[in-house]
Amino acid sequence: MPYDSSLDEKLFSKSWDDENSRISVSVYSYNKGPKKLQISRETKDAEGEPRFAKLGRLTKEEATAILPLIQEAIGVMSIKNTEERP
Repeated sequence: MPYDSSLDEKLFSKSWDDENSRISVSVYSYNKGPKKLQISRETKDAEGEPRFAKLGRLTKEEATAILPLIQEAIGVMSIKNTEERP
């Protein structure tokens, strides 16, 4: 079955910004399946417009900044959904 974006449900999303990039921590559930954590990075191009980039390695500042977001996301992942599959 091919990917269907209408079945992808965003349950949580928060971001941390610095002057050159944004790191987002999100929780998604596809087709009422298990909740999964996604961490993504956006950087600014030459015109200052955001574009997706490989997350790659994190600096200590970045890791420290997103750790509370990850912990909050894990809390969302721990909430039972009555429609969730085993």
